[in-house]
Amino acid sequence: MKMQPRFVAALCATALLAGCYEVPVTGRHAVNLVDEKDVTKMSIGMFDDMKGRYRISRDPAQNAQLQRVGNRLAKVVFWDMPDAEWEFVVFDNPQVNAFAMAGGKVGVFSGLFKIARDDDELASVIAHEIAHVTAKHVHEKLSQELAVNTVGTVGMLGVGLSGAPLITSQALSAAYGLGTTVGGLAFDRKKEKEADYIGLMYMARAGFDPQAAIKVIEALEQLSASEPAPPAFLSTHPSHPERILQLMDAMPKALAERERSSQTTAPIIVR
Repeated sequence: MKMQPRFVAALCATALLAGCYEVPVTGRHAVNLVDEKDVTKMSIGMFDDMKGRYRISRDPAQNAQLQRVGNRLAKVVFWDMPDAEWEFVVFDNPQVNAFAMAGGKVGVFSGLFKIARDDDELASVIAHEIAHVTAKHVHEKLSQELAVNTVGTVGMLGVGLSGAPLITSQALSAAYGLGTTVGGLAFDRKKEKEADYIGLMYMARAGFDPQAAIKVIEALEQLSASEPAPPAFLSTHPSHPERILQLMDAMPKALAERERSSQTTAPIIVR
C-alpha cells in the first residue's frame, strides 16, 4: 500500500528529531539516524583489515612520535569519545595523508612526516582527523543518504535491534572514502572547515601550539604548488588560503585554550 506524503513526511521528521545530536566544540546540531555501535564495530573491523593488507611502519622515531602525540590528544577528547579504544598506527606508505575512524582508530601514512616535522605539526593533523570522528561526520553523511533513499519507501528499510537503520560495510566504506587503496577521500568543504576548527581547539587543549596548524597548511600548499588545483567550488577541501584565514580568526581563542592547559610543553623535533 502506498503511503500518503504527509505520513511519510511526519515519519521522517520524527526520525530526524530522535536522531538529533550536538557537535562537540561548535555546538552545531546535526542528524544521526544510524546506530553508533554498528558504526564503531564495523569501523574497527575495517581498520583491522587495513592492518592486514598494508605494511605497517617499523620506523621507531615515527612510531614513538605518533604514540606520544596521539595519547595526549586522546586525553583531551575523552568526554567526546569516552568508549574509544585508541590505537595509533603508522602505515609504510608515501602518501601525505592520515585518517581516523570511530572507536578511536587512527592511521598515519609515513609520507605525512615530510610536512609534520615536530609534535605540534603532527598534532594539528591528528586532531583534525579525530575531529571528524567526534563530530560524527561519517554518521551524518550516512544519515543524509538514508533520508534521501528512504523517502517514499519508509517501512521497507531494514532496522537493527536498536531500531536504527541497518548499514552495510560498503556504505560505511564509501562514507569514509575508502576504496581499493589505503587512501581516503575528503569530506565536503563545510565538514572539513568544522574539523579544522574543532581540531585546533583539541590540540590547544592538549598543550600543543595551535599556530602549527597554519604551518602545516602552508607546507601542503608548497607541496601541491606544482600540481593543478581545482577551483574552490569544485573542491571538497576548502582552499588553502580559506583554511588559513579561518584558523587565524580562531587563533586568539585557541591560544587562550592552550594558556589554560596544564600540559604545555616545548615541541619535540624529530629529525
